[in-house]
Amino acid sequence: MFLTITTTHRPATELGFLLHKHPDRIQEFELSFGHASVFYPEAGPERATAALLVEVDPVGLVRKEHPRSDGAGLFEYVNDRPYAASSFLSVAIAQVFGTALAGRCGGRPELASVSIPLSATLPALPCRGGEGLLHRLFEPLGYRIASRKIPLDERFPDWGPSRYLEVTLEGTLRLSDLLSHLYVLIPVLDDEKHYWVGEDEIEKLLRHAGRWLADHPAREEITHRYLKRNPRLTREALSRLLGEEDEDPDAAAAENDVAEAKLETPVKLNDARLGAVVAILRESGARQVLDLGCGEGKLLVFLSRERSFEKITGLDVSVRALEIAARRLERIGQRDVVGDDSRGRFRLLHGSLVYRDARLRGHDAAAIVEVIEHLDPPRLRAFERTVFEFARPETVVITTPNAEYNVRFEELPAGKFRHADHRFEWTRAELRTWAKEIAARHGYSARFLGVGPEDPLVGPPTQIAVFRRGAAEETPL
Repeated sequence: MFLTITTTHRPATELGFLLHKHPDRIQEFELSFGHASVFYPEAGPERATAALLVEVDPVGLVRKEHPRSDGAGLFEYVNDRPYAASSFLSVAIAQVFGTALAGRCGGRPELASVSIPLSATLPALPCRGGEGLLHRLFEPLGYRIASRKIPLDERFPDWGPSRYLEVTLEGTLRLSDLLSHLYVLIPVLDDEKHYWVGEDEIEKLLRHAGRWLADHPAREEITHRYLKRNPRLTREALSRLLGEEDEDPDAAAAENDVAEAKLETPVKLNDARLGAVVAILRESGARQVLDLGCGEGKLLVFLSRERSFEKITGLDVSVRALEIAARRLERIGQRDVVGDDSRGRFRLLHGSLVYRDARLRGHDAAAIVEVIEHLDPPRLRAFERTVFEFARPETVVITTPNAEYNVRFEELPAGKFRHADHRFEWTRAELRTWAKEIAARHGYSARFLGVGPEDPLVGPPTQIAVFRRGAAEETPL
């Protein structure tokens, strides 16, 4: 397996100081699973490239695991481990470039803290989850990504692509950050590790990803895959990463959901809200529907009852919520719904509403039910671009609380939001202003509806904005 790191920082040969590897020498390292070499294909003042070549010995590995060779099959000897980037490469990075990974530079200590132009190339990177996963992991970290699907056999193009990508990542950042991103995310993309994963793996994750993982929109998916999908280890790692005493990082959100539902129970708002959204989507003539911020799948179940919806996709940032949604769909006969490669009527995707996602394109309609109020106001612009500029469905339905109605909830203290995680709650005028600006920017019309008992003074408890691509149309609340 092969990794190259290139810089155009001047003088580019300072890469040798950062990596603690002299550009004029080939350096060799023995590893527990094979051999590593570091050399420089180019090293000049304007451009320098360091190459890490890792040679895995699959025969030696089998003999360590099965000393008498009677427990190994052919696959143990013939596989992709000598060629494709994997956890073997992560271990090699830690052992060969350990000082640089830790952010130290003995010869030039000031260099370690400087962001410089860097690019990393991986000629064969397994990506169990497709190119969309590659972009979800690296784009939030500021990288520009170039990738090419490697064919199974270039002589036979009809065989199609393999699961391997040729990838180049470019950005301006510290070398230690680049190495930590590669160390953590290569095995995440491969969704596999060659060694036993236990408690000590949490320490490695926090040590190498503590600076950036907490704010990453895919932190749950990264943690889940890095820890080989072990739920207990994932919960513990996320709890420590986020500085929470609670062992379950989703527990507080679940409690807040229950509190909000209890508050709204007297007006039977939830079922009415979901029913109204389904009716609007049905009226739109949509066949392929997105549920963005699908949570535990309550709207998905409502959508399942409408046979005109041929393809239904749910997306959420919480892995735990998606697991619950999958179980809920399984109870109504929908199985194998999680992941990009689901071929059934339903598909559940892990992702964020504030990052561009190619998987969201090609749908007729999108529903965003009681979601936007959970976003920090500065991130609403990113949400807007994700939905209205990149995904761009024909119809978009957004529901959000009507803040004016809060005075009618006797148990809600004055000035408090309905849900502890709400970042804002809008009046009817505020929603109309925001929605009409979006419609004008992206070529949509906007009309406004209400859900729940209509109060003559403060309006309904829930307000809905319905966007349609086309001429302006407006219905007041």
